[in-house]
Amino acid sequence: MTRIAIIGGGISGLAAAFELEELRQNASAAVEYVLYEGSSRFGGVLQTEHIDGCSVEAGPDSFITEKPWATDLCRTLGLGDQLIGSNDADRKTYILTKGRLVEMPDGLMFMVPTKIMPTVLSPLFSWKTKLRMAKELFHPRNYGPDESVASFVERHYGSEMVDRLADPLLSGVYGGEAASLSLRAVLPRFHDMEDSHGSLGRAMLASRKKMSAGPRKPASPLFTSLKNGMQHLAETVVPRLNGTLLLNTPVQALQLEAGGWVVSAGMQSDYFDAVIIALPAPAAAQVLRIASPELAAELAAIQYSSSITVGLGYDRQVRESLPPGFGFLVPRSEGKKLLAATFVHNKFPHRAP
Repeated sequence: MTRIAIIGGGISGLAAAFELEELRQNASAAVEYVLYEGSSRFGGVLQTEHIDGCSVEAGPDSFITEKPWATDLCRTLGLGDQLIGSNDADRKTYILTKGRLVEMPDGLMFMVPTKIMPTVLSPLFSWKTKLRMAKELFHPRNYGPDESVASFVERHYGSEMVDRLADPLLSGVYGGEAASLSLRAVLPRFHDMEDSHGSLGRAMLASRKKMSAGPRKPASPLFTSLKNGMQHLAETVVPRLNGTLLLNTPVQALQLEAGGWVVSAGMQSDYFDAVIIALPAPAAAQVLRIASPELAAELAAIQYSSSITVGLGYDRQVRESLPPGFGFLVPRSEGKKLLAATFVHNKFPHRAP
């Protein structure tokens, strides 16, 4: 019998436990697992509150459809009929520029323009940046080492593109600044595009041409969520787990012993053949400080930014006064504490009465 400890009961830890459960049932593997969670609930940042007919997400409101693993997990759990896509027919995003909302031009794929006229006519960029976009089509290939996203975007399009677009977009997803995010970690596809074509514009146009030459598939929504909120995913996984699930049981330390691991939680210690750590980096560093000081130091050096999600509800009159679209992003140069705002009632159905 192989004994495995899973430390952390967020969606990563729950998904790992579910994978072990599937392995045990389908392959008749002799696996036993214990899931440790330090708080009073499973699910981590997946937390949905239902208030006056509104579904309010305390954490993420969706996942990216292009990455299939969350969708696959939902379908395996029998939640296929609960999956809902974002209302992409109404998808517009605005950038707060000099105190007013300016729509991102049509055909802008993240930050790569694929349509000339909407970009040329947009007030979002200066003529200097628009000329840089045109010159980018002749950008040479680059085989250099990894760099920050800000450095990469500035080489291709200039500093205004970093300030107006790249930094706000990445802040909305990662909470971090483009200057401190690794290109290969965050945008590996863009690194590959530069390697193959030099110009991101040429690479994007070649990709679109290749896609249009093949059989046309219905476009998938950009984001996918669950009708009853993201917490529903965690709530559905937990009853399917037949291992030992321990709430309010934070793990203090791990120690290597006799080819396995001793897990110390509270006043109890237990021996396992293997350990899965599904914790944020600073918490993982604390757990590993005795077993592997070198790894603990590396994990502790990973910086996390601090953020707060605020949910606000307005009546129909106010909602109807908003511009159509999913919301807006705020460049740091605007001097606001706000990074982004999502109009959730526009982005997904079933979010507001």
